[in-house]
Amino acid sequence: MKINLFRLCSGLKVIGYFMILLVAAIISVSYYTVVVVTWAPKLLHGGVHSFLAFFIIVMFHILLVMLLWSYFMVVFKDPGSVPENWKPLIDEENLEAGSSLTLSENIEPKAFTSTQPSDGGERRPQVRYCSRCQNGKPPRCHHCCQRCVLKMDHHCVWVVNCVGARNYKFFLLFLLYTFLETTMDTLVLLPNFVDFFSDAKDHSESPGHLAVIFLTFVLNLAFALSLLCFVVMHGSLLSSNTTTVEVHEKKGTIRWKYDLGRKKNFEQVFGTKKALWLLPLFSKEDLDNVPALRGLEFPTLSDTEA
Repeated sequence: MKINLFRLCSGLKVIGYFMILLVAAIISVSYYTVVVVTWAPKLLHGGVHSFLAFFIIVMFHILLVMLLWSYFMVVFKDPGSVPENWKPLIDEENLEAGSSLTLSENIEPKAFTSTQPSDGGERRPQVRYCSRCQNGKPPRCHHCCQRCVLKMDHHCVWVVNCVGARNYKFFLLFLLYTFLETTMDTLVLLPNFVDFFSDAKDHSESPGHLAVIFLTFVLNLAFALSLLCFVVMHGSLLSSNTTTVEVHEKKGTIRWKYDLGRKKNFEQVFGTKKALWLLPLFSKEDLDNVPALRGLEFPTLSDTEA
């Protein structure tokens, strides 16, 4: 029996809601341990200890705000779906020249096929049609959660949402800020974790404080190491302008057709406004001028080399 994994996405929503509660629980435990139990009391010590405690608490809150902001943007921002009755417009001049198809307005579903020019020239790219949505299917689009998601990367149970063209940046920032937060928590709790064994032996700390410090350190260390792998993986995908679902398709190609160079690849996801690169926001100018952020059209090597 063949199982369609994408059909399971709706069933994964229940797990996703549990994941949201898990994220909230980990953040709450980390906040209590790092701020309330460990570093806030040191603000009263004076000198270097107070300055270090103040710096750590401020950085903790900055990263936490950015983490939560990015997280909620991924959860609530639609990744982008194909407009109803969207179909590509085949430019007649391009057809006569045997070049690429221009994606925009309407043609009949029967025209959603690849075409071989009679003169034996290069085959034009296939224009796809989704039989489930009964709609046109733009490049890099995949069906998931009862719709076609624009430039779909994957379905993420942690955010109860698909990750696609319009929220991939927010997902990457969520990964980055969560990795930085968990790494910082691990480092600032390391001295307390080392002292855990001597404190437990001497009974110099309450059992509750010792348990919560040990648990928080282990959780943050585990998440930091796991997130490092995801940050590296998605950094590699970002640098080559590849989505997770395109990794298999990319194999065997001499050069990936959407790889425009690292700078342009980065701008395809984060936009051109440097001031907004680290914020889960897009400028109106980027949304108007960077087609990839809208998710319907994508420049390729043939376009940039022309």
